Amino acid sequence: MIYLGSVHFPDGDLEFDFLLGEKHKCYDTFYPFQVLSRHRLERLDFEPVTILYGGNGSGKTTALNIIAEKLGLNRDTIFNKSNFFPDYLELCKVEVSHPIPENSRMITSDDVFDYMLNIRSLNEGIDQRRTELFQEYLDIKYSDFRMKSMEDYEQLKRKNRVRSNTQSQFVRKELMDNIREYSNGESAFLYFTEKIGENGLFLLDEPENSLSPERQQELARFIEDSARFFGCQFIISTHSPFVLAIKQAKIYDLDEDPVDVKKWTELKSVWAYFDFFESHRDEFTEKGGN
Repeated sequence: MIYLGSVHFPDGDLEFDFLLGEKHKCYDTFYPFQVLSRHRLERLDFEPVTILYGGNGSGKTTALNIIAEKLGLNRDTIFNKSNFFPDYLELCKVEVSHPIPENSRMITSDDVFDYMLNIRSLNEGIDQRRTELFQEYLDIKYSDFRMKSMEDYEQLKRKNRVRSNTQSQFVRKELMDNIREYSNGESAFLYFTEKIGENGLFLLDEPENSLSPERQQELARFIEDSARFFGCQFIISTHSPFVLAIKQAKIYDLDEDPVDVKKWTELKSVWAYFDFFESHRDEFTEKGGN
């Protein structure tokens, strides 16, 4: 499914005309001006899965933020906008093939990290409560409690629960659901599966962060299936060879001047991985090596 057909960024001449009118003012930065135009990136045409590839400073995240702000997409964490962000957005144009669904959103590594920290904080609270319940179990079990009035009824029920359960059973039932069910990597992957629903446009900024190679491959399959079967469109910035290898993904190389479309097997970082493993081929083929 294609919701966003294309986006047009201002070329160097448009940027120059705008900045010429601002030259009498003192600013430390004109960001996001002069970021994408540096490699003559003036237009992106999108497929169900489009990937923005490039090194640090190539403008991948900048492009995603511009698209997200231009479309007014949901996001969980804010980002630092410069004074010129609204002016730059005015010079950008988008072509929409179908109405953008309300559940569309941008997902950044900051979103995932915050989610993981929230889970960690909840787990720390559970750990503290678990310790308290262990002690409470012992206090109740070995107390000389005797019911003297109806006001002691709840304490009596608690005493009976202690008598009818082991310490671990008592704690587990008192805590109910223990949030600590996933590792950090599993929690990060869970965040994507919770936020990415059917029929939506999703911008993912380096989703491989916090994911193991196995989880990156699982995420790539999830993205493929969501685009193919569940009406989703993805625009992704990434360095991950596993994400870059998504079937039929359109890949823009933002390191090229001008920006160009390439196959994932033509990208420099992918070749760096290939050359590294090729140089260690003998170690993989040694007898008994796994």
